[in-house]
Formats: sequence, structure tokens, C-alpha cells
Amino acid sequence: MAAAALLAGAATPPAPPPFREVAAETGLRFQHFTGSVGEHYIPEIMGAGAALFDYDGDGDLDVFLVQGTMLDPSRPPSAAQFPPPAGQPPGCRLFRNDLTRDASGRPLLRFTDVTEKAGLGRILYGMGAAVGDYDNDGRPDLYVTAFGGNVLFHNNGDGTFTDVTAAAGVGDMRWSTSATFFDYDRDGRLDLYVANYIDFTPAGNKKCFDAVGARDYCRPLVYRSVPDRLLHNEGGGRFKDVTEAAGILKADGPGLGVVAGDFNGDGWLDLYVANDGAPNQLWINKGDGTFEDQGLLSGTALSADGLPQGSMGVAAGDVDGDGDEDLLVTNLPREKAALYIDHGKGFFQEATDAWGLGASTAAFTGFGTGLFDYDNDGWLDLFVANGAVSNVEALRGQPYPFGERSLLFHNLGGRRFEEVASWAGPASERREVSRGVALGDIDNDGLVDVLVTNNNGPVRLYLNQTQPLRPWLSVRLQGGPGENSAGLGARIGLVRRGRPTLWRRVRTDGSYLSASDPRVHFGLGDDTPVDALLVEWPRGRKEAWLHPRTRTLLTLREGEGRPWPEGVR
Repeated sequence: MAAAALLAGAATPPAPPPFREVAAETGLRFQHFTGSVGEHYIPEIMGAGAALFDYDGDGDLDVFLVQGTMLDPSRPPSAAQFPPPAGQPPGCRLFRNDLTRDASGRPLLRFTDVTEKAGLGRILYGMGAAVGDYDNDGRPDLYVTAFGGNVLFHNNGDGTFTDVTAAAGVGDMRWSTSATFFDYDRDGRLDLYVANYIDFTPAGNKKCFDAVGARDYCRPLVYRSVPDRLLHNEGGGRFKDVTEAAGILKADGPGLGVVAGDFNGDGWLDLYVANDGAPNQLWINKGDGTFEDQGLLSGTALSADGLPQGSMGVAAGDVDGDGDEDLLVTNLPREKAALYIDHGKGFFQEATDAWGLGASTAAFTGFGTGLFDYDNDGWLDLFVANGAVSNVEALRGQPYPFGERSLLFHNLGGRRFEEVASWAGPASERREVSRGVALGDIDNDGLVDVLVTNNNGPVRLYLNQTQPLRPWLSVRLQGGPGENSAGLGARIGLVRRGRPTLWRRVRTDGSYLSASDPRVHFGLGDDTPVDALLVEWPRGRKEAWLHPRTRTLLTLREGEGRPWPEGVR
């Protein structure tokens, strides 16, 4: 009997961790540079982000990484405390995904640095990236936020980009962080919202210290916050600043994360903004070109104790499966991440502890985050990238004492989240200063992967290898003539008989300083046939596609579907 037990144990080896870190081995070699010279300038500890987008239209996701530089342009990078690696070119980098498959159909992932050819190696003190086809030519464009000068790059369709910042009227010399392209007035053109942070300048740098008197980075509240900006797409490649006319100036804060969604279910896209140390804003779209901040009224502005938190990253998605969009905000240690469950019509309840997130997140400084179904069971799971902004006591004496490990949480069927131990093997325990998170199926194998940027550290690519591979379905939208080409802001429902409809929104925004895959991914859990895919397009048109195939990527074109079935909501 003992021998039989041993044989049985040997026959069932433990399953591998669901993720494997593969950045360096796939050619994705990049080290973030802060330009730190020991003065503890706040921008040094805040960046930087990334974007996953198919810039060349070949069907796979390419990687854009935002880079920093010296805040004092008179000093060379070699004067920094942490100089860039030998041989690494300066500036932002674009890596083309040269995905192939072997004889058995297994994906083979390889990245090639094409920055110079693409014209994207801009040297700036970069922060984040937003992706959207602002001119509806079918190609995703790129907006890069920075400390001291944002840039809009137009995708020329031949592998190159052109700086059109001045012509488009979207430059901003303030400290900008996250941004999002979204069509707030439903005219078919993507508008642009830019979150701005504080009025820091190197010349006005203040000296701050930690509890034992060591020099440390200041909190944002020692500076004044800078108003965010709303830019209306006028067509013809031009934007108009409508911040004041839209009511956005009626509230401000040190903005870091932003996500668009229809949070009160009226068919118009709203905005949620995470502010660092000030009340968060829920900008409800009134449908007449104006917005009203209903953060306090909705229950999403403050903690459960009624206090503003050090909010950084934000994610939106239907974690409880009831059809509306819930919100997740990452915060400072002891504050815990904040999970706000939407109970309909834009009214939320803070449910962090009830969902099992309080104890695990209270020890960390959360930044980039995302809701995604990593194991294809039909429920949205949660990833949180962590990294401190103040000296970590346990790391005191180290050259860069801000490292923390990241967290993966599994959704237990719309009731609770449970932390996943060793989700990437030994890599799960890495203490890094993580910032941006971008999500997408990088190798097109039906599993969503995770890209993480590290402040003053290497980029990480966590390839999803969850087994067994459950059924799945991915959807790419193509808007009709005069519509935003990727259908950003559209809502997609997956219908299966006898089960609640799974609702997901087409978005690239959320997280922190980063842009994710616009394709919508559905994990199905089992092989129950899909009866229909429902699409509510950004301007309200509703269509259905009946009995779609699973385990594939489908492209749905506006105007080619059928009318929605009766009674479907």
C-alpha cells in the first residue's frame, strides 16, 4: 500500500505556476532610467509606463516602453546614481512582436527593437502612454505623457510615426501622468483626457525626511495639485481644450490613474480618476458636453473610513458578474486597495475586506493593476504591481530601498478574491519597484499575459501558461465609417443558455501610466455553446452575432450583425 501511494504521488507532479517571466529570453531587454542624482526629485520615483498595441497591423501585440532621462539636462546620464546599462540607447523604445509558430503550432515569441525606424526614440522625462486611433484611419496612434512636455505620435501605417503634437494642439508642459482616449460626446471621434499631478519643479524641490531622519521622497501634498485636461476631437487632426466648459475644473487633485466606463448605465461614457492623497473623482457624463463629479455621492471618493487615500492605479470590470462595472483602486500601505462594488445607477459600496483583499494589500504600495480572467474560468481575477515611494524599513541601507513583490488574486466565483502563492515561481518573490501594468494575449494562445514595468529596473513579461487550457473566445471590434476604428468604449456581452450574460468593455485605459490590449477576452470555463455575442457600439447601435465559434479570435464589424434578441439587456 505504501509503495502504491508513492507511485500514485509520482504519477501526478505538481502543476507549474500559471505564469513564467520571459522578457529577456524573448528579446525584450530594457532598463528604466530615473536620472536620479541624490536630490530626491519626486518624478524619479513615479515612472514609468508602457503600451501593448498592434502598431503594424500584423495581428500580434507590440510593446512600447516609456523611458526617463536626466531632469537636469546640463548633466550627462553617467552622472546619475544609477546610470543606464552599457549599450542601451537613450529614450523610449518600441519592440516589434515577431511571433511565429513551430511545426506543432506552438507559439514562438521574439521581440525586435525597431525604435529608430519607427521614429519613437524620443528623449524626454516620460511617464505614461495612451493608445487610440484619433483620426479613424484604422491605425492605433500613441500619446506619451511626461514631466514637461507630452507628445502625440501619429501612426503613418508604414511602420513609422510622426510627431503631430503642435498641429493637433495636445501639448502640455505640466506634469502629466495617465491619459485615455474616449468618445465622450458620441460623435464618432476619440477625445482625450489627460490626468495631471502636481506643480513640482527641480528648482522648487523641497527636502523631506523619513521617521528616522533619513532623506526621503516628499508626499505630493507638500505641493499644489495641477488641474487635469479634457481635449475634444474636432476632426481634421485637431483637438480643442474644453476642460473649463465641460466642468472638469470644478474639482481637481494629484491625478495618477484614469479609466473610462459607463458607471451609471445611461449609455454615456464617464470617467473615474484616482488622486494621490485627495478625494477620487467620478466624472458623470451629463450627455450635453458637461461632467459632474459624483465621487462623494457614489461612494467612490474616499475610503470606508471617509478619508482620502494615496490612490495610484485603477481598474474597472464586472468582478461579481451582475453586468455592471466595479472599480478597484490601489493605495499606500495600511490603506489597502479599495474595491468598490457597483450596485447600479452609479452607486457603489466599498467591499475590500468582504472580498478578502484587505489583509493582503495593506502591506504594499500598489500602482499598476488590472482585472482579467487569467485561468479562463469566466471570472475576472486581479493583478497588482507594487513598489514603495518612501524608504522601506526592511531594506534600509540598500541602494534603492523601495522594492516590494507583486500580487495575483484569483476570483472565487464572484464572492471573494484569494491570493495566489508563487504565481510565477521564484519570480513571484522578486522585490522590485513596479509601476505600470499592461494586459494582453501577447502570444495569441488564448491566455492573457501581463507586462510589468519597474522603476529603475528591468521590464518583466509574465507569460500565462495556465493549465488545463479552458475554452475561451477573444473579440476584436472594427467600427464602421466615421467611427473609432477599434470600438473603444463599446460593450460586449457573451450569452450562454441558462447563465448570466458576461459583459466586458472595449478599453485600453486603466492601470497606471499604461495601455492594454483593446481585444476583449472571455474565459468560458467549460464547453457550453455560446448562443450569441452582443455588441453595444459607442454611439448606441446594438447588434448580435449568433452561435460564434470558440477558442478563436473573432473580428466583428459594425453593421454586419443582426438586431439584438428580444428581452436581452
